[in-house]
Parts: sequence; structure tokens; C-alpha cells
Amino acid sequence: MGFRPEIDCRSVARTGAGSLQRTNFAAVEWALWDLPLEVASQRKSRGAAVKAVLQPVVKFFSSAQILPMKIAQIAPLQESCPPRHYGGTERVVAYLTDELVRQGHEVTLFASGDSWTTARLVSCVPRALRSDPSVRDVLPYHVMMLDEVRRRADDFDVLHFHTDLLHFPMVRSFAHRTVTTLHGRLDLPDLRPFYAAFADVPLVSVSLGQRDPMPPVRWVGNVYHGLPDRLLPFHAEASGGYLAFLGRISPEKRPDRAIEIAVRSGMPLKIAAKIDRVDRAYWEAEIAPLVGRYANVEYLGEISEREKVAFLGGASALLFPIDWPEPFGLVMIEAMACGTPVIAFRCGSVPEVVDDGVTGFVVDSIDNAVAAVGRIGELDRRAVRHAFDARFSAERMAHDYLALYGRLSDPSSGACPDPDPSAQTDAGLHIAA
Repeated sequence: MGFRPEIDCRSVARTGAGSLQRTNFAAVEWALWDLPLEVASQRKSRGAAVKAVLQPVVKFFSSAQILPMKIAQIAPLQESCPPRHYGGTERVVAYLTDELVRQGHEVTLFASGDSWTTARLVSCVPRALRSDPSVRDVLPYHVMMLDEVRRRADDFDVLHFHTDLLHFPMVRSFAHRTVTTLHGRLDLPDLRPFYAAFADVPLVSVSLGQRDPMPPVRWVGNVYHGLPDRLLPFHAEASGGYLAFLGRISPEKRPDRAIEIAVRSGMPLKIAAKIDRVDRAYWEAEIAPLVGRYANVEYLGEISEREKVAFLGGASALLFPIDWPEPFGLVMIEAMACGTPVIAFRCGSVPEVVDDGVTGFVVDSIDNAVAAVGRIGELDRRAVRHAFDARFSAERMAHDYLALYGRLSDPSSGACPDPDPSAQTDAGLHIAA
């Protein structure tokens, strides 16, 4: 019969009665094909049988006391959760944490003390390390945080790490209760032997393309990032009439491409981006002269979350002209939330995130990008926002992670090999079967 989905009542119990609203009722129908013939014959139809099976389940979960999961979220300390300015990983951790709390779970966030969260906060440093001029090396602070996590590990059903690879030796004895989301690039040559040595640690990717350079490891799922649905309001019109570049000034983000696209298309370009110390020379030698040369190019510096709403919402399109294997690209879905289409180069996660011809255009060259600018008017900003709501909400992200947590804490689920690509969906979660 092939793949047949199943309903795990234990997972439903952990994620709350509201999860029944998201149950795949077709899975129940599949299960009914296995009913004994004499039982099935008592039903007038499979639809009636579905109803008969579900009624006691709904009755049970509506009357039972649903026990929340105890979840630890362990964030990097470079930025607060969420960051005041630039910072993708800590932003995702903040949104996931608050959504898990909203859904009724007991969540503890290990993060910097200047974080804002509805969860219980364990302050591991007084403030984000990037904003502390006395900090020269971030590694000792992360090691101290992980030691505190280890000390409290028995307090949690699941420990969710967002700290790359630092914690791997520490969690060997309780890896079955952990999941690690890899937020960064994985194509660096020194990473392959490391992950091969820790192939039993449960991992989550944020795009399928992110996995390409990796050795065989224990992927337990692929979960696309999500944002709170009210964080970035929809803008029906691009009131500013400009192209936007948002993020970080660096060679792999290719702001020089964005400038060339804007100059050749004749549209204004606004650049809102931070400049790290390591990229200061690149800015001064390559990008600053271009900004000064062209009157239609404006550099705004690093902007706040509040400023981002007007910046993205007023843009005709976001330019995402990257030249590296982008693991996800949070700014793309931030633009989509505003209804702003994305023109992005075909690298890393881009073909998975951008629905070509609906939420933007996936291009392979500057010529293609210039042509795409001329086609912005073909796209419906409402359709862009609709795609965001369907695929990239924080609620969907949390629901996907809860499904993974449930499998980790279910002894019958066993080890999780790589997922079958034929069973993957576009919306978010790709669970290894």
C-alpha cells in the first residue's frame, strides 16, 4: 500500500488538545482499511467510521488534563532574544520560545539577561555579548552556559540547542532528549569530520539544501523558520517605490550586485545593513565608493525592528543577491510578511523559500535580476502575504518542532534516518520516518 500516515495520540497529548484541529483525518481513513471486515460492515460508509473513531478521541482530549512539555531552549549569547538589531538565530529562538509558551508548554530560555521572553529566562550573561565592549572572546561564556544547562538537564523533557556544535560532547549521555537546529552554513571543510564523529546526535536542518555538504548524520527533520503573524503587517502598496537590501555588508551577501541591479534598472536602492569588524575593509574598499558614486543608492546603516516594518513594507522588492550557500535567509520571509516580493539568486535555500512567479523571482544572473525588476508589477502582494501565512508562521514552526519533540520522547519511534524526499511537503516540517 506504500506510505501510510499515522496519528500518535501521545504526541497530540503533548502538543495540546488544539492539535486535533490540525490532525490529518485522511490518516484515520487509511487506518480504517485495516478494520476487521465484520466491524467495517457495521458502518454505512468510511466517513461514518471516521466519525465513530474520532468521537471518543475528541471526547477524551476535551475532558482530559493535557500535560505540557517541559522544554529548554538554548540560544547563542552574541545577541539578545530577540535581537535589538541584526541577528537571525536569536530572533528565531525568541519567536519559537514565545509560541511554545502560547501553546501551553513550560519553556525555559537560556540566553542573555537583556532578552525579552514570555518563558522563564535563565540569564547566562548580563547582556548580549556583541553589545558588551569588554568581551573579547565569546567562547568561555558559552561554555559556562552549557555547564548550567547540563546541571539542569534532568528538569526537561526535551532540550533544544541552537548553539552549533559546542554542546555535542556534553549531551552524549542524554542525546535522545535533545534536538539541535543547525542555523549556519555547513560547507566548511572542518565540519564534515566533526559531524561524522557525532553522527548519533539528533539534528534539524532549516532547509534541505543546507544538508548537501554533510556526511551521514541523524537528521530527524527539516523545519523552515517562521515569524509571528502580526510582527510585520501587510502593505498592499509599495509606498516608497524603491528596492531594498537588508542584512549585513559582506562579500557573500553581494551588496555590489544589489547596487548594479538598481543602477541598471533605474530604481532607487536603500541599503539597511550592519558592518561587522571583519567586513569593515570590504565596505571601505568595495561598497562605500559605489554608494558615493550613484545618486540613487542610499546607505541607512543598521536599523531596528520597528524601522524594519516601514523599510520592508515600503519597498517594491527585496534584493537578495547572495553568492553563498544560504542556510535559510530570514529576511526573505520578513519581506513576504509585508507583501513585498523577493528577487533572489539561486543559491542555498532560495529555491525552497521563494515560490518563483508568486512570492518573487529566482534568478541566475544580474541580467535576469534586472529583468525581474521590470516584472515586479506582475506579482500580487496579497498572494505574497498569503504564501507567507501558509508556510512561514511561528505557529506552524512551533507545531513542527512539537511533532519532533514528541517523536524524540517516544521510545517506540526509534532512530530516525534521512527522510524520503517523496514524503516531503512544501509547508514546513519534513520528518524522518
